[in-house]
Amino acid sequence: MKLNELLGIEFPIIQGGMANIATGKFAAAVSNAGALGLVAGGGLDPEALRAQIRDAKATTGKPFGVNLMLMNPHIDELAKVVVEEGVQVVTTGAGNPGKYVPAWKEAGIRVFPVVAAPVLARRLERYGIDGVIAEGTESGGHVGEMTTMALVPQVADAVSVPVIAAGGIADGRQLCAAFALGACGVQVGTVLLASEECPIHDNYKQAVLKAGANDTTVTGRTGGAPVRVLKNKMAREYLRMEKQNLPLEEMEKLTLGSLRRAVFDGDVDTGSLMAGQVAGMVHEIRPLRQIFEELMAGYEQVRKGLSE
Repeated sequence: MKLNELLGIEFPIIQGGMANIATGKFAAAVSNAGALGLVAGGGLDPEALRAQIRDAKATTGKPFGVNLMLMNPHIDELAKVVVEEGVQVVTTGAGNPGKYVPAWKEAGIRVFPVVAAPVLARRLERYGIDGVIAEGTESGGHVGEMTTMALVPQVADAVSVPVIAAGGIADGRQLCAAFALGACGVQVGTVLLASEECPIHDNYKQAVLKAGANDTTVTGRTGGAPVRVLKNKMAREYLRMEKQNLPLEEMEKLTLGSLRRAVFDGDVDTGSLMAGQVAGMVHEIRPLRQIFEELMAGYEQVRKGLSE
């Protein structure tokens, strides 16, 4: 069963839970365009999340979900908010959501944890989750080490629940590859940064459009929290500090508030411009609906070509 059939949406596509970017209004716009929008809970307190969920409800009558980062200090309260607000889908990252799954399932919520390794997918399946999002290191933001090409088939072999592929998907060729690897759908993020509806500062969008194939890097590996971003002054300085083995606290001062600076202020020098390796394939700002339609049309074209 394809993801769109499972979730009652038009396209087998989920929007990534991009912190400070995936607002309620943006999630609603994604859902209205035919995919599954996600409200990003990363960095929000319970009342802020509740407000964003209600914004989404006010803007769409179609299914949408919430992404929760389990490292959030308010996670226990956030886990209750999604139940109280009648959220239909929850995706999780940065941890094991096992303690929350029973309450979510009792409330009728579909649960899709993000995983970066097959062993975690197998462990989480025991909790009765509805599927897993296998996210390769090509993706923007927090990353694991396995590539999507290696990760997705191994996760698909490890579990019996549906698998959603994420990381490195920007056109129909990659969508077709995801299905071939055993996925029932995909999660995309970087390609949506260049959508008309995305609320990030135009400087951030232009940086994505200008990015080439080798213009991302991963910071934070030494501290155990690797993050893929576009190369800029801040990223280069962080990597320099890592090479010098400077204290983590000193490096964190450099990145404090950096994502907000990128998203809201358009600071392309000291902001954290999170983006995946497919940034080099994103060349124009398009409406969300057009992005999804072109992904599907490209997939159909590739699929037909393979069968000839």
